[in-house]
Amino acid sequence: MSEPTQLSFVSLQVTDLEVSGKFYTEILNFKPVLKSPPGAIVFEQKNGAAFAIRTPMIELSKANLLGWGVAVWFGIGDLDAFLAEKGDKISIVKDVHPTPFGRILVISDPDGYAITLQETKED
Repeated sequence: MSEPTQLSFVSLQVTDLEVSGKFYTEILNFKPVLKSPPGAIVFEQKNGAAFAIRTPMIELSKANLLGWGVAVWFGIGDLDAFLAEKGDKISIVKDVHPTPFGRILVISDPDGYAITLQETKED
């Protein structure tokens, strides 16, 4: 029997692809891949699952809280440096705090998705 063993792809459905694209490229400094499918922006990742944003496949206005119960985490080298540079341009859901997995910061994207930034050692 074949079983799933690795997360392959994560995408968030967004209300405004251009606004969200600017958030992920200008605030989080993600780099779009050269060619994304229509209605989506796929971002380069060093390793792990691919990440994308896309136009909705469902009626997003019918959801009370987008992503409720789902945690999306991205590694980041230095949370303090990120906050010094981008702190006035982000909405903080939960300030920097320690966890068993290292220091994290939870921010909100333009649609209200909670995005966790986990401090990791940079390569």
